[in-house]
Amino acid sequence: MLSSLLNAGKALFSPIATLAHIGIKIGLKPIKYFIDSHFRDKVVPIEGSVVYSDLWFAVEHSGIYISDDNGGQISNIVVDGIADSSVQISDPSDFTSKSIMGRKIYVSCNGLGAVGDFAVADESSSRVGERHFYGLVIKNCHHFCSSCIRSTNLPNKLSWVGTLLPETTWELTLNLLKSQAYTKLGATKWLLWDWDNQADNEPEPDWQANEDFFKNQPLTPEFIEYLKAEQQQTTDYQAEITDEDIPETVRAYLGRFEQTLQDVADMYDKTKQFLQLCPQAQFSYNQLKELQDCHTDFSALAQQLQNNATIKELARKMGRSYISEERKKQQKVPQASKSEVHGTHLSDDIARVLPSELINLDDETLETLFYARLFEKNLLCYELAGTSLHHEQVSEAVQKRTGPVVACLDTSASMQGKPLLKAKALLFAIANILKAEKRSLYVLLFGASGEIRQLVMTDAQDLAGLLAFLNQGFGGGTDFESPLAEGIKIIEGQKEYHKADILMISDGDCALSEAFTQKFNADKLRLNVMVYSVLCAGGRVADNFSDEVVVL
Repeated sequence: MLSSLLNAGKALFSPIATLAHIGIKIGLKPIKYFIDSHFRDKVVPIEGSVVYSDLWFAVEHSGIYISDDNGGQISNIVVDGIADSSVQISDPSDFTSKSIMGRKIYVSCNGLGAVGDFAVADESSSRVGERHFYGLVIKNCHHFCSSCIRSTNLPNKLSWVGTLLPETTWELTLNLLKSQAYTKLGATKWLLWDWDNQADNEPEPDWQANEDFFKNQPLTPEFIEYLKAEQQQTTDYQAEITDEDIPETVRAYLGRFEQTLQDVADMYDKTKQFLQLCPQAQFSYNQLKELQDCHTDFSALAQQLQNNATIKELARKMGRSYISEERKKQQKVPQASKSEVHGTHLSDDIARVLPSELINLDDETLETLFYARLFEKNLLCYELAGTSLHHEQVSEAVQKRTGPVVACLDTSASMQGKPLLKAKALLFAIANILKAEKRSLYVLLFGASGEIRQLVMTDAQDLAGLLAFLNQGFGGGTDFESPLAEGIKIIEGQKEYHKADILMISDGDCALSEAFTQKFNADKLRLNVMVYSVLCAGGRVADNFSDEVVVL
């Protein structure tokens, strides 16, 4: 397979790449290698068998076995230029030379051993020497193997009942190739060919490291997509070995791995709405589980974040970027764009090629014509044109504020329940925006006089710590002077908070002494600090220290 595809996979799942670099093997493939090497039958391919080798965690290279000569010969696509390839014969060593997962080769089999067909071998042999345009979307090694099987017009031996990508997809994946090997060759299993006699050396996977990896990864949509693919492959593998003599202890480990994937997927599905509203949070399964055990209601938090317009407005106000020292005005300026279908033209734009051109790829005699037109930029493609309005910024000099936020949260007994839920939602909305802008949030939990707990948030992972931190509280009376004085002390004493604003969150008002008020307001003026007060219950009340009061 093409090296760029391998690199793309590494970039997409860099945590896996890092673990692989230090020798920790993660995911189903190393588990399969261990089981297949020690507890399942080994086979030798026969002429016309489909074979494949894992290059990386989600990338495979496939070919057709054509002869036993010289230790085995495999007809396969070899990339030998930029987006260019040819059908060549490789021995097992060459076939697996680019594999990072190990040099394992799997063979199409049934319950009796390797399966294949002479007609498939002859077809793949006849294509040796052909050169092809290699594209990640249009043609790959699986496409070559599948076309060799299709060209023989073999009758169906089995009826495929698995879940697959649509047959009309441009990219032919290993999953689709396996389905063709199943229906045309009767391949119900995929067993190892121990061509290098290394199967006995396959180490047992680190089962705990596998579990820890999946439970500690940030639950991003990209990671969940990978996890669910692993989950489906694990389910399929369990079904494949169900009639084989696998030790119960190993089956138990495999079942535990499958359950880990299910638990993580279930947690994501349960908290998906909340996670989508907190894109900077990067919560892992373990973090969410810990918060769940502390009775955090993610659905209620998500509802507050999504539906409370006041929270959104205050988050926007507290979270907008104050980095610039000038105001940016925006005006709409018309600009050419490619947003509408304007007609057709001749081009090599694969993304916009007409279906009438793509049909040629399904016909072996017309396939060359397609690539010839592609290289000559003579494919009939959609032509896009249009006009869109783009924002253009015009500067206007004005003194602006900059800095993070110091949030003071009342944790008296009266804040428990819905008021605290609103407070959590408010702090999360603000924290997400501040994280995106690389600005810090300093949280002070307070109760009666002198009761203060502090949390400094400087990276995205601390959002999980914020929820856990907010489960703490004093449960007694309320004193505003202690947190306000501490907020001024932080802003004045810590350089990174010199331009911070103060956010006061409570469920009511609290009287301040006249002496404190005078000093506090003088400090505000001296330090150029704004104070936003948010009441999580009750009506609006006037105070003599806030610049703005908001009622949730």
